[in-house]
Amino acid sequence: MKKNKKENKQEPPKLNIYWIYGAIITILLGMSFFGGGSNFKNLSKTNISEFERYLNSGDVSQVIVINKNLAQISIKEESLSKAEHQRLKSTNIFGQQNIKGPHYQFEVGNLELFQRKLEKAEEKGIEFKYEFSTVENRWLDVLLGFLPIIIIIGIWIFIMRRMSGGGVGGGSQIFNIGKSKAKLFDQNTDIKITFKDVAGLEGAKEEVQEIVDFLKNPAKYTALGGKIPKGALLVGMPGTGKTLLAKAVAGEAKVPFFSLSGSDFVEMFVGVGASRVRDLFKQAKDKSPSIIFIDEIDAIGRARGKSNFTGSNDERENTLNQLLTEMDGFGTNSNVIVLAATNRADVLDKALMRAGRFDRQIYVDLPDLNERLEIFKVHLKPLKIIKSLDFEFLAKQTPGFSGADIANVCNEAALIAARKNKKAVGKQDFLDAVDRIVGGLEKKNKIITKEEKKTIAYHEAGHAAVSWLLKFAAPLVKVTIVPRGQSLGAAWYLPEERMIVRTEQMLDEMCATLGGRAAEKVMFNKISTGALSDLEKVTRQARAMVSVYGLNDSIGNITYYDSSGQTDYNFTKPYSEETAQKIDNEISKIIEKQYKRACDLLKSNKKKLIALAERLLEKEVIFKDDLEKILGKRPFDIVKNDKK
Repeated sequence: MKKNKKENKQEPPKLNIYWIYGAIITILLGMSFFGGGSNFKNLSKTNISEFERYLNSGDVSQVIVINKNLAQISIKEESLSKAEHQRLKSTNIFGQQNIKGPHYQFEVGNLELFQRKLEKAEEKGIEFKYEFSTVENRWLDVLLGFLPIIIIIGIWIFIMRRMSGGGVGGGSQIFNIGKSKAKLFDQNTDIKITFKDVAGLEGAKEEVQEIVDFLKNPAKYTALGGKIPKGALLVGMPGTGKTLLAKAVAGEAKVPFFSLSGSDFVEMFVGVGASRVRDLFKQAKDKSPSIIFIDEIDAIGRARGKSNFTGSNDERENTLNQLLTEMDGFGTNSNVIVLAATNRADVLDKALMRAGRFDRQIYVDLPDLNERLEIFKVHLKPLKIIKSLDFEFLAKQTPGFSGADIANVCNEAALIAARKNKKAVGKQDFLDAVDRIVGGLEKKNKIITKEEKKTIAYHEAGHAAVSWLLKFAAPLVKVTIVPRGQSLGAAWYLPEERMIVRTEQMLDEMCATLGGRAAEKVMFNKISTGALSDLEKVTRQARAMVSVYGLNDSIGNITYYDSSGQTDYNFTKPYSEETAQKIDNEISKIIEKQYKRACDLLKSNKKKLIALAERLLEKEVIFKDDLEKILGKRPFDIVKNDKK
């Protein structure tokens, strides 16, 4: 029974900030009203002509001119019964009859002219009194003096409430701006993602699982004198699954998990970021053992001293300094582990990356063939697919795709199948989805002349023929002259997944890329602007060969690549003008040599090139089987099969 009484006991009402606002406004208005004398009486408005009529008819008993501009008129008691003064019976602000006056008021205008009119009325023998008075409203003057300060305070309160997310009755939230915005996941939060939902990424997943095990069984690791790592940094390209790994940690750890983004620390007010860092780590320590996850940490973790030309105090640097202190300072707690994710590890501050803060850097790479197969199995579960669908075939068709890209392929395939009113998603739907993502949407209605179409057909046939005839070029899958996205034609290849690339492999790829322009030269003895993307690609590859990988004859075994990202090549170059000239000459030499090689290949196979282009003009899309019929089997594939 006591417990019920305790529960039914009403808490005293909390002080609402709007009550305070209302009380202040009421007091100020009250001071203004009672300090203003008769200025605030509810008098009827009139004008100078009506006043003269009342004065000449003998109705006026008194005229008071206040502050030289406002005249207040009192009407004689016996004249109040006239019809024109009947409206004055209840003009008092309290609803009572105002018999004594004043009854009317109006603006005087020219004071000297008005005084002359009063004197003339006296000369005529009209009996009335008039006087001039000055009324000072001291409280109103004080209020007006403080008005700018009141407005500034009001705007400040409004901004602070908006930034802290406070609503009506939430006045105490004004001071929450320095509080952490981290979202807490604990045993009361239903997190459905576990490590079973993370396909591929076996190496990264193993390291992250070990961090979870540290928190679950710390004695197992500390018994031998070891220390639990303080932080782990997930590094990888966008879409590779860094945030997904963190979600799996939140679902598996069974300890408080604080999740937020690096941009959540950044605010327009100085000191807010550092305050939020302190509050975040305080909450994490209070609930230790716990995990803090900071996504996109490069928002606050960029190297200090860069891009600060003004020399002024940088709020982002203050936030980073506080984070460094909290992660490995005098008062740190070993039961809090910090997880962070970024795809810009090269710009992070060295002090943040050192051992003792982020003890581990976990690289989340693009998935290989087997990992893509596992990722497809996860994303195909919710889809209605045909029974004969080959998962391994799909994995082979998506080299270089990240986990996010594969999820997008599965979703696009389902949408394409639904658009075609199919009951299940099939192989062709997935191939169309890959084409849609890689090349863009088909534009069959794009207006192209016959001459342009013929040029495009020979251009794409040139790519296909050269890549088919070269040993290390990627094998062709499909060629089309149907416009997609920004391209007028496209060729799809299935590149071999290599860990290292040799010189001859890069040269063969460059030669195949230049096959389109070479075909235009061989067939028409003219070249067009259609090879822009091809030229851009081969120039980038040739520059990398010379200045990055050292695969050249004239420059030698030298690289001008800075993996730390500390050198800005827009302002400084790590080589002389003479070396720059050598680099340019070597790049040009490599590209021109491969262009001549492509032209020679196509000249010796001109009939096959024409047959391939005619087939393209006829069907618009051709596949590997069509190339085998026209060009024969790849000579290097025949050699491989014979060896086997």
